Amino acid sequence: MSRVGKKPVEVPNGVTATIDGQTVNVKGPKGDLSFTAPDFVTVAQGEDGITVTPVDESKKARSMWGLSRSMVANLVHGVTQGFERKLEITGVGYRAQVQGKNLQLALGFSHEVLYPIPDGIQIQCPKPTEIVVAGIEKQRVGQVAAEIREFRPPEPYKGKGVRYADEQIIRKEGKKK
Repeated sequence: MSRVGKKPVEVPNGVTATIDGQTVNVKGPKGDLSFTAPDFVTVAQGEDGITVTPVDESKKARSMWGLSRSMVANLVHGVTQGFERKLEITGVGYRAQVQGKNLQLALGFSHEVLYPIPDGIQIQCPKPTEIVVAGIEKQRVGQVAAEIREFRPPEPYKGKGVRYADEQIIRKEGKKK
């Protein structure tokens, strides 16, 4: 039995959820999102919220059960509160700033790196060494944060580069004489 899948997804006030076949549509104060559940599970709406149940006891159905419930919960969380990832930049002269619809990064290259901000994503730089990626879709927020980090991932000797705020960099010892 899936511990995650057994729990119903609560729909808070101000959020409307409609189920059309295998498609779940959720509208809230921040926007609207939809998710099409796989055929291995059935989605139903009750008094306690949205419930996801497997069609049978096959391994594939049980594995899709928890995943589908998590996806529906992410829809509800996204349209009510949204998601955000924080990135930190470490290094002398490394900085970031938002210019119009682009994120401009100085990461030690001979040129500035321009990253176009996708639709549905907000990027802010409260400090020159801090980037906040926010949006209503969890997957897109994580993907944009990963793409920004990919320009200069943190290196293990000095720790320079772009890293997640909660990421631990395992440092290596330098050369010995």
